[in-house]
Amino acid sequence: MAKADRDSGNGEASGLDMLRDEFVDYLGAQVEHLADKAGDRLADLTDQLLDAADGGGPLPGGGILKTIVSGKAKGIKDSVLGKAKDALGGGGGGRKSGGGKSMNIVEVMDVGVPRRTAYDHWTQYEEFSTFTKGVRSVSKNDETTSDWKLKVGPSTRGWKATVQEQVPDERIIWTSEGAKGTTRGCVSFHEVTPDLTRIVLVVEYYPSGFFEKTGNIWRAQGRRLRLDFKHFQRHVSFADEEVEGWRGEIRDGEVVRSHEEALEEEEAEYDEEAEGEEPPDEEARDDEEARDDEEGDEEEYEDEYEDEYEDAK
Repeated sequence: MAKADRDSGNGEASGLDMLRDEFVDYLGAQVEHLADKAGDRLADLTDQLLDAADGGGPLPGGGILKTIVSGKAKGIKDSVLGKAKDALGGGGGGRKSGGGKSMNIVEVMDVGVPRRTAYDHWTQYEEFSTFTKGVRSVSKNDETTSDWKLKVGPSTRGWKATVQEQVPDERIIWTSEGAKGTTRGCVSFHEVTPDLTRIVLVVEYYPSGFFEKTGNIWRAQGRRLRLDFKHFQRHVSFADEEVEGWRGEIRDGEVVRSHEEALEEEEAEYDEEAEGEEPPDEEARDDEEARDDEEGDEEEYEDEYEDEYEDAK
């Protein structure tokens, strides 16, 4: 009955209801804005904590730092936002939580193996779950796409990855999409010496959802990726056998050279190099034989001269 009184004769909401809805949306936006600002402050304080821990200096923040480390600050933030949304009837309804700040991860490490060896191991995505902690499983759909199950905090997230560019022994560029965020990444391989390779990993992570943004603030994803990067270093350094990596080439998300074609080209190049290492030609061999004959004649002449000299004496 109350609802009927609020509605006008043509079924549309009254002006008062529309004003109330707009006010609810406005308050919901303000709450999220305040939560983001509070999260940025927590991020800054967390960075200070990490810097102090690395440098061995005093820990800033006193009592509030203990609250942050124990995780209570996160619980307070979740509770405040949750209660505000409940009081406002769910907030802005169709508001999207994505499109926030990105998390940038840049890691560099040296591996004591040739560049091709490091690259070939990296292309074995299905093996990542055997030596990393964050990768639960990987299944390749085709030469450009794969499905990943990753551990993010206490939960498991699904991602669909697409390789946008891949050049053997040089770089791999990819994008991925999931229910809780998107990523862009690039890994490149650089030869320092024939037996030392530098790997540069750059990832942009765009979280979607309040929980994921909180995880972003706490740098959980970055810590996990950094640790798994070190696990890859250890795995490659102690690998007993060489692996056959995917040697194809991808440009703009399309395969421009398949794995089989790349192997055939490499084999052809190897054969050409082998043919280039031919023995000396006939003329060179003749010159060498002529020099040997001259040396033999000189030795024979010296022997005859010595014999004549002895007879004369």
